[in-house]
Amino acid sequence: MISSAAVRPSTKANTWGDKRYNNYNHYLRERYGQRVYKVSLHGGFTCPNRDGSKGYGGCIYCNNDSFVPPYIHAEMPVQEQLAASIPFLQQRYGADKYIAYFQAYSNTYDELEKLKRLYEAAVDHPNVVGLDIGTRSDCVDEALLDYLAALNERVHVTLEYGIESVHDESLEWMNRGHDFQSVVDAVALTKRHGLSVGGHIILGFPVETREMMLETGLAANRLDLDFLKIHQLHVVEKTVLAKRYRDEPFPMFTPEEYVHLVCDILERLNPEIVLQRLFGEAPPELLIAPRWGHTIPELLYMVELEFVRRGTWQGIYYTKVD
Repeated sequence: MISSAAVRPSTKANTWGDKRYNNYNHYLRERYGQRVYKVSLHGGFTCPNRDGSKGYGGCIYCNNDSFVPPYIHAEMPVQEQLAASIPFLQQRYGADKYIAYFQAYSNTYDELEKLKRLYEAAVDHPNVVGLDIGTRSDCVDEALLDYLAALNERVHVTLEYGIESVHDESLEWMNRGHDFQSVVDAVALTKRHGLSVGGHIILGFPVETREMMLETGLAANRLDLDFLKIHQLHVVEKTVLAKRYRDEPFPMFTPEEYVHLVCDILERLNPEIVLQRLFGEAPPELLIAPRWGHTIPELLYMVELEFVRRGTWQGIYYTKVD
């Protein structure tokens, strides 16, 4: 059972910049003293639950076309992807420094020498100050982490693990191919190598209760994550989940329900954990549900309004876990 019995530390709201939660933009400005932006890169990877190593088809909700920028392709060398992306980001966001983000599929799932070539090509760019690698807990080992620990002396390296849920029955339902203990072990090993660790979770699986989703969100505390991404479940075209949803639609969050759950999680989350994302988005031509009709800035404003209404903020009910 999730408890909210912790004593509030103060009647004055904690804020990070203009937000009541420890947001990524504030963190980047504090760390680098200027605007820094993530630039997505495609390394041409796959996943062990796609290529037959552990299964086929990937996670039932996954269509990488729903979040990979259309102007980068796996066939392009990393240097060309950076050359295509950075001028656009400079013009649109005014960013001068970048974090190279290997995003699509499992970006440590290959031979170490190939991984080194890709990562080195990214961090060699003079405007790249960090490396963020999205991967799975079953796709790391000591040799890779030893190398990344050395690379961390040059640029700030973060490994971002897809956690999705802490419930093994949910992981099996989604065809994940590993259990939650795999995540626990990988995060601990990564932390022992002195690397920053992020986690990605999804809220809204139809096989989970609200209490189960709260448990997934708060696992970030006992995992001692540095960063957390929260994403509402999307049903997108060309996925197993899309077929299931069309055959037998299941309830999905309204924006208000989702915002309430996110605030419940953040109130109990370690205030040192940086939130990189609270909402996901997918191209309208691929998104089946939920169609909320709100932009991300509008949804983030709803979070702020809910915190103000409650008189709370991230970590107000946090109690340290041993």
